[in-house]
Amino acid sequence: MSNIIECRNLSKDYEDVRALNGVNLCIPDAGGIVGLLGPNGSGKTTLIKLLTGLLQPTEGNVEIAGKKIGVETKAIVSYLSDTHALTDTYTVAKQLDFFEEFFDDFDSEKAKKMISELGIKFKSKIKTLSKGTKEKLSLIFTLSRNARLFILDEPIAGVDPAARDYVLRTILTQKNANATMLISTHLISEIEQYFDYVVFLKEGNVILEGKANEIKEREGKSIDELFREVFRWI
Repeated sequence: MSNIIECRNLSKDYEDVRALNGVNLCIPDAGGIVGLLGPNGSGKTTLIKLLTGLLQPTEGNVEIAGKKIGVETKAIVSYLSDTHALTDTYTVAKQLDFFEEFFDDFDSEKAKKMISELGIKFKSKIKTLSKGTKEKLSLIFTLSRNARLFILDEPIAGVDPAARDYVLRTILTQKNANATMLISTHLISEIEQYFDYVVFLKEGNVILEGKANEIKEREGKSIDELFREVFRWI
């Protein structure tokens, strides 16, 4: 089986700080949901930015679906950052048009259906929407692409429980069956039941990776319990 993500001796330095330290990581192209887990400062966001081409590695290589990070990988990766990437001066309709024009794989009918189900008016300016509605709208646009890899950075952090339920439900029901979804989160207990694969990062190093069910069976703990044990003193 080929790998959807492959990192070889991947390192990233910020001046005198090493955020990633020779990471070797292979995530199989098997679809499913991958949990990228670690405390603040573990290197999660740096890894995500390297995967999305927002940063360049100091050393080593990273590939998505066998391709070096670049135009080809950006065409098959849909990324939801931890801050919404909407344009406040746009209306919802104009933002929809932007995504449709910018991404060849964008399914506008799918996006329109989800927006309508939420009761969001297409004529509304983005800046007039509540924080929770912006979060939902960002998720809708991200999941309305027919991508091979979805990368979601803290999609359920900072939202109220009702919005969190919507986000989780939307992730599960709208994800392409054959696509892989990489989710970075601190709220492990709320989402770990959906993980097919997990990666633990600590101080820029991968300290644990594998199929979630096999890890839980081997350790006799939930992923959340294991996380709390591994990172107890951080």
